[in-house]
Amino acid sequence: MAVSADQFHSASDANRVSKWQQHLSLQLPSSQSGCIWLHACSVGEVASIAPLYKKLAEQGYSMHLTVVTATGFAHAKRLLGSDISISYLPWDIPGTMARLVNKLRPALLLLAETEFWPGMLLACNKRNIPVIGINTRISDRSFPRYQATRFFWSRCLKPVAMFLAQSAIDAERLVGMGVSADRVRVVGNLKYAVSAPTVDAGALRLKIDSSCNRPILLIASTHEGEDRAILNMWPVWHAVCPDLLTIIVPRHPERFDQVANLIREHGHGLSRWSQHEQHDSDFILVDAMGILGELYSVADAVIIAGSLKNIGGHNPLEAAVCGRGVVTGPFVQNFREIMDHMQQDNAAIIAADNQELELAISRLLQHPDELKQLHAHAALFIQNKAAVLESTLEFISAYLPDSNTSDV
Repeated sequence: MAVSADQFHSASDANRVSKWQQHLSLQLPSSQSGCIWLHACSVGEVASIAPLYKKLAEQGYSMHLTVVTATGFAHAKRLLGSDISISYLPWDIPGTMARLVNKLRPALLLLAETEFWPGMLLACNKRNIPVIGINTRISDRSFPRYQATRFFWSRCLKPVAMFLAQSAIDAERLVGMGVSADRVRVVGNLKYAVSAPTVDAGALRLKIDSSCNRPILLIASTHEGEDRAILNMWPVWHAVCPDLLTIIVPRHPERFDQVANLIREHGHGLSRWSQHEQHDSDFILVDAMGILGELYSVADAVIIAGSLKNIGGHNPLEAAVCGRGVVTGPFVQNFREIMDHMQQDNAAIIAADNQELELAISRLLQHPDELKQLHAHAALFIQNKAAVLESTLEFISAYLPDSNTSDV
């Protein structure tokens, strides 16, 4: 059903009122006595705690999530389901946090990263609700301010029973803020707790290439201008690997037809995923959503786009969890820490420009053993990092409520 402009603005205004009412604790979530309360500020924090949320949900725990931003709210709905119990966190002014805590009545608060709200901690302390800092990170930028106000934070953070820090540096900084060392554990970054998709790789490989012999180059999440750059490099790759099959996955659905036309303009035939046709051309355009994660499991080489232009890159861990190393352009600032660590572990190649990217793919196609090593390092990288979820669960287990008695 079409939605008129007036209807759209009315709905938008209603959502805005609800958001501010919740920030002021004028609108509160239903009581969930004995639940686990998780708080994550925005998109990044929501994404990092999602694996933990899902694992606790599988174990039968009742949970409520609070966020600060509208983008975090929308992202939580996408990642965790539209029926998730979620609300905006009240502003940390006298009385607001206490009203939320008194209404929600949680048994435990899991606080993501650096969401240290004095009123929240005080309200939990008054009701004897244990608080655990999960995925705690103290940035280079914020640490000097925390350290300069150490006296305040040492008192403010006393109600936190334990901090599960992302790294040894974060742990040291917590201690530098006045947190006693016996309340800090180094666990790792929850963003590494990704799971490989459930997929029949053999059947998928057969669907893509009936011969099952063609090397597959996967171009993941392209943006405006990147497809043309890839197509300009492609003749060089085809020259060194004549059987090359290239799969292009545009990031946004509205660009599907545009990219299809661009491929044809370059003189190439293509198959479109949505048409369920025989994929016997040199290019497959994935014009459907939710397919990319599965495609990593059958790709021979992977380029993560959003990095050839100044977009900031996309998550390489979805490829790594499928045992695939990646090649990117220089613009990976959205995932700089992950990409730097993957590159240090020989699980990723960050090209300085398009020419270097072109050469890197050519070299990998010409030297399959080097490509296999890249993938092996990626698999080892994610294996070493993935234990963070189990470690987090182990540390918080003593504080978890009875999953059978919390209200739903």
